[in-house]
Amino acid sequence: MVCPAALPSICFGSSSLFIASLKFFTAPPRSEPTLRNFLVPVIAQEAGTGQVLMFAWMNRDALKQTVETGEAVYWSRSRKRLWHKGEESGHVQKVKAIRLDCDEDVLLLSVEQIGGIACHTGRHSCFFQQLEGRQWQAVEPVLKDPGEIYKK
Repeated sequence: MVCPAALPSICFGSSSLFIASLKFFTAPPRSEPTLRNFLVPVIAQEAGTGQVLMFAWMNRDALKQTVETGEAVYWSRSRKRLWHKGEESGHVQKVKAIRLDCDEDVLLLSVEQIGGIACHTGRHSCFFQQLEGRQWQAVEPVLKDPGEIYKK
């Protein structure tokens, strides 16, 4: 078993993924759909500032690819497939560290956000709305028009 130098706390074996003691990911893959497709919540946080950029989900394969590539790969519930963050926009997330919470059921990615835009709305963070009184207000500017980011 060899650990990637950049992420020494995460190692891959022939059929197991070891990440601290996150029990689901240390077990061999199972055939039951609910276990095979188990999703873990993930928070992406900007390495330099500590700002929360986004929330997403990972399954076993997404975490494995994230570790292997050093770039964030998530499970897209809307697309029903693995989603390499930035695959369309170019706004990839370079993973600097992966942490596990005390209950061992949430991951925190410390990332370098390439291009400065994490949100599909063209903003730096997906958490750009703030409750003011009884209404949600956008408190972060659009850095780039989504129509320019996602040309098809």
